[in-house]
Amino acid sequence: MTNRFLWLFVGFIIFVALLAVGLTLEPSKVPSPLIGKRAPDFSLPRLDNNQNFSPEEMQGQVWLLHVWATWCPSCRSEHPLLMELARRNPFPIIGMNYKEVRGDARLDADKLSLEDESALAVERAQAWLATHGDPYVLSALDISGQTSINYGVYGAPESYLIDRQGIIRHKHIGPLTEEVLNDTILPLAQKLANEGIAPAP
Repeated sequence: MTNRFLWLFVGFIIFVALLAVGLTLEPSKVPSPLIGKRAPDFSLPRLDNNQNFSPEEMQGQVWLLHVWATWCPSCRSEHPLLMELARRNPFPIIGMNYKEVRGDARLDADKLSLEDESALAVERAQAWLATHGDPYVLSALDISGQTSINYGVYGAPESYLIDRQGIIRHKHIGPLTEEVLNDTILPLAQKLANEGIAPAP
């Protein structure tokens, strides 16, 4: 009996230690195994037309993939910054609308057909962008969230800086801030944009 309690006590101490370490980590700095690897390919319907979008279309460009949803409070809080970033236009911003219907706890997506769910997702996303402004070159609809899972998305918002060869070079979890943009993303994007460009004679 004594040994059992000893193991329980040791297990409890280990759990508390791991919890304490975990609480010291910044969620936005959780390392991603995808950094330095090719961005997972996908083909998703665009929000603005009946065509599909694939990351292959962005080959040769440095771009930002931004995961968002209308039900996401943090997406709303960072949106003015995205609008300002789009106005400055340092790189194209591609939106990935994440589980627009399934992610909203107020809705029961199980009662909808896939066609009805897709139509509702388009309606909600278009209305939200019409109200708050559209910083995206285009937005792709990840209705099921499967593509986002392939990118290791924890939830919206998240951002991925992708280079000319389609390699993920930076991941940011949570809302973008001026500090993150100015200290990390914009300098890295400029560096990536200059790579492979011969200096002027």
